[in-house]
Amino acid sequence: MPSNVPHPGVPPAGSATLLIANRGEIAVRIARTAREMGIRTVAVYSDADAGALHVAICDHAVRIGPAEPASSYLCVAALLDAARTTGATLLHPGYGFLSENADFADAVEGAGLLWVGPTGVSMRTLGSKLAARAAALALGIPVLPSAQQGEPFDGLGFPLLIKASAGGGGRGMRRVDRAGDLDEAIAAARAEALAAFGDDTVYAERLVEAPCHVEVQVFGDGIGGVAVLGDRDCSIQRRHQKLVEEAPCSRLGVLRPAVLERARALAQSVRYRSAATVEFLWDGAEAWFLEVNTRLQVEHPVTELVCGIDLVRWQLELALGGESLASGRWGDREARGHAIECRVVAEDPANGFLPAPGQLGRVRWPRGPGVRVDAGVRESGGETVSPHYDALLAKIIVHAEDRESARRRMIAALEATVVTGIPTTVERLLDVMHDEAFVHGVHTTATLGAVQPGGGVGGDALGGDALFLAAAALAGGEVHRGGSDGASSVDAGGDASGDVERASPGPWQTLSRWA
Repeated sequence: MPSNVPHPGVPPAGSATLLIANRGEIAVRIARTAREMGIRTVAVYSDADAGALHVAICDHAVRIGPAEPASSYLCVAALLDAARTTGATLLHPGYGFLSENADFADAVEGAGLLWVGPTGVSMRTLGSKLAARAAALALGIPVLPSAQQGEPFDGLGFPLLIKASAGGGGRGMRRVDRAGDLDEAIAAARAEALAAFGDDTVYAERLVEAPCHVEVQVFGDGIGGVAVLGDRDCSIQRRHQKLVEEAPCSRLGVLRPAVLERARALAQSVRYRSAATVEFLWDGAEAWFLEVNTRLQVEHPVTELVCGIDLVRWQLELALGGESLASGRWGDREARGHAIECRVVAEDPANGFLPAPGQLGRVRWPRGPGVRVDAGVRESGGETVSPHYDALLAKIIVHAEDRESARRRMIAALEATVVTGIPTTVERLLDVMHDEAFVHGVHTTATLGAVQPGGGVGGDALGGDALFLAAAALAGGEVHRGGSDGASSVDAGGDASGDVERASPGPWQTLSRWA
């Protein structure tokens, strides 16, 4: 059982105390920055996490309930009680769980704590897909044609996508290819959305097949100042979820300045506070607004590495009374070099990426220049991966002077990674790193479905050259094959990046998003 005795070096009484309302690698990552800042940390844990790494590294730890998320990590009363009994002065929600729950944010501030994140008002405006779309339209930001409930969905043409207004993580989404399937898809999407988010509101959106998924990281001071911290490519996906991310994105070209300013304008329109991600789908001609994630993203480390910043530190400084962006403490950053993040998840790629809970055996994370690992489990191994929570074990992040150097560094890092006892995504991540479309930076959201073990491209999606050529066309460049070594190259006019998704969502996703 964890001790409630503070670690040596804890700041004196009366200094800031941070309760981290999360678990796993993000709780560990937040705690480490807080310790650097001299902030006392409080972990919370369920019965399943009593021996977890995030519990061990914090100054205090409080049990908040049984393994089921609804009775622990999603229990507002338990979290606020933990904050009260430990004298916490501020609370960081991480991502997932209650991180985008505006009512929770209001409850935290109502209890006299500092909320490390956006205001509840901002979350209600930008966290709802429909409200965010309306805000984007009001600013003249291109939004995909859509139809709301009560309007004819088939007027959009086919294929189209039925989407839940609330939540995320691929829940409440259905592709429809013909009118005869529309009613059944709407009913299924509404039922899933109601079960997952308590809200069965859905809408239809024109489907962009095999786009590039682009993200823009922004940071607001809450009074109208917004810093733009570059972009990311999050295109390698399955079931609308990610497994690999990169910064910067290589394919926006001349459209990049406009996309960055669109993200800034949207955040400024609500006087956004703290970190947010504005997402777009790029079809080779236009970057269409998708949604806003009103929290820290799983993939925030790639932005940190290319910008040379600590986003969690920025969040904590702002919550503790930091000055405005005009003071110069924070501000726009341009990318230096290239970063790639791979998610090591307890899933079985050979079985449709289904979660693979169980006991870990040997664990070894990579080390070396330009390699960062954000892990939620110890290298000593022996920990149990619970079926109650998301199965993310660690994120391996590399940084190098250019994309190809970063890709090669990631291959070496993945080859040095050892996780035994249960299936993980490590081998499939290596396949992605070797895949032809990914190598040349022309991958799309359809690429992962075509990647085969061993790094080849299969025929179940577009298949082989067809996929590669289609992706190259999306990249807006020419494909040059041949040369003395038989290699291929792509003239896409930029840098590059990618992303893959993860397994079936865990129970906690019923109240939040992780994307």
